Amino acid sequence: MARMALKLDVCIRGDGMVGRTLALLLARQKLRVGLVTAPAQNAPDLRAYSLNNASRQLLSELRCWPDALHATPVQHMRVWGDQGGFTHFESPTAEGLSWIVDVPVLESQLAQAVHHQANITPLSQPEPAALTVVCEGRVSATRAELGVNFEVLPYQQHAVAARVRCSTPHRQQALQWFAQGPLGLEILALLPMGGAHGDTASLVWSLPPERAKAMLALSPDAFGLALENASHGVLGQMALTSERAMWPLQLARADRWTGNFADGSAWALAGDAAHNIHPLAGLGLNLGLADVAELDHVLKTREGKDYWRSVGDRYFLRRYERARKADMLPTWLACDSLQRLFAHPNASVQALRNWGMSGFNRLAPVKAWAMQQATGATPH
Repeated sequence: MARMALKLDVCIRGDGMVGRTLALLLARQKLRVGLVTAPAQNAPDLRAYSLNNASRQLLSELRCWPDALHATPVQHMRVWGDQGGFTHFESPTAEGLSWIVDVPVLESQLAQAVHHQANITPLSQPEPAALTVVCEGRVSATRAELGVNFEVLPYQQHAVAARVRCSTPHRQQALQWFAQGPLGLEILALLPMGGAHGDTASLVWSLPPERAKAMLALSPDAFGLALENASHGVLGQMALTSERAMWPLQLARADRWTGNFADGSAWALAGDAAHNIHPLAGLGLNLGLADVAELDHVLKTREGKDYWRSVGDRYFLRRYERARKADMLPTWLACDSLQRLFAHPNASVQALRNWGMSGFNRLAPVKAWAMQQATGATPH
């Protein structure tokens, strides 16, 4: 396809947070971007994400970072094992370790920014472009049509998500418990919301499938009581303020992230269309935003020595795929290993992991290094 014959430089399939962010980044390069929108969903979105400093900087540059009421800084992160294991991270600054961001608010701000960007054209269906970026999420029709092998390792867990009001203010704490329940591993995360002085939390409770279904069947009061027991009353009484949602958990990755259509135009995967991880580390959206930031960075070299290359040039796409796969590998391995370590039923392994967790908590230099890796902070 001749580049001049195309109305679009880039067509983005999927207008979630990753797709909208990429559209805004590429529009700043004066590229002609088409954004394929999905039908509106009636069900309320209950998600909240823990975003790191790199994600905050990226969204702030696009003027899409939510206000202080909807982006709560995390000052303390406390993690409990199932046999007395415990570790604690404390932010060295007032800014926080990370920020718990309300997904519907962030989605709305990204949508408004897209609406006011002249270089972005909303589309009801894909149109030809030199480069198509697939941001359709974990169940991507385009990825399947391309014949990309999506290696899926299902965990024997479902995530239950909801919003709750707590009788004790969260004091900017992100809290997590690993526990061996009667049916297997349970991981409860409570993320602070509503600003620094809020008393609401977003929960993600990773449970064996049958246990997750049972939690959804409970009355709101019974669910709140079960949640209070699982969190050992740290935030007091819990009252549901939303519906509950559930989905299966998996580790997955595409073997190919880039390629070409039959007509010679290029494609690339980004976000959940390329990779899924367990939510125990709260990294999901950060990884998707890192994908689009890398793709934007690679294509930006067209403003210099690579001005003569098309946005669909294999040179750019190979650089993007290599960089992101190399960066993702340690994260995949770490999250999968942690999940498997705590899911192991052997009593000796359980004792060892809790001993290791408490020992880690006492090693200040190791904790400082781990915090830098998780937050993207640079050592002083």
